[in-house]
Amino acid sequence: MIIAGQVVTVLGGRYSTELGIDVDGGETEVERWFLAATLFGARISATVAGRTFRVLDEAGLTRIAQAHRVPWDDLVALLDRGGYARYDFRTATRLHALAERIEQSYGGRIATLGSRFRAYPDLRDALDALPGWGPVTVELFLREMRGVWPGAQPPLDERAASAALHLGLLDSRDSPDVLRDLERLARAAHVDPRDLESGLVRLALAHRGMDRCPGGAACVLLSGQA
Repeated sequence: MIIAGQVVTVLGGRYSTELGIDVDGGETEVERWFLAATLFGARISATVAGRTFRVLDEAGLTRIAQAHRVPWDDLVALLDRGGYARYDFRTATRLHALAERIEQSYGGRIATLGSRFRAYPDLRDALDALPGWGPVTVELFLREMRGVWPGAQPPLDERAASAALHLGLLDSRDSPDVLRDLERLARAAHVDPRDLESGLVRLALAHRGMDRCPGGAACVLLSGQA
């Protein structure tokens, strides 16, 4: 399906891949994505969240458990460098609280969550209970963890479903096989299904504030008319 491929080519796919993170590459990479997802879950732009992740990454902070050992003032300074000026104090405190919880409950290893909670509802609830995490962060994290952890099986993101309907890729969001339908489209377009889902979320977000768009192959965001 040409349109499915265009979505990823024009708008991009997984946020983790964009940050140079390969969640299929093992525990270290999953740790990096967990930290990045924590930043993306805040009320701040994806650009600032991505930049801040890179600042932390370059400073050697690649696992959330490490944040507990970084002095609060130093963590604030790193967040400021990334652009978190309005949220630096709150976010530094949240990262410290999150690091402490992961250390106490999961031995400092995010992988423990994936192995302990193997059913989606249990994994979702465990993540949602973490300091500073909520439904948006949980779904973002798990959406890109499909196929990595057994419990990473969230329903199709509502924004992705709306965008897929807008493009005519799906006939209905209520089909019990909607995720399989999307996966078939992705495979036919030679893209990772996770990239297609994330690209569709990006499309839905980009459409906010637009007056009208014909959709389908004529979608202004894919046809270069935007």
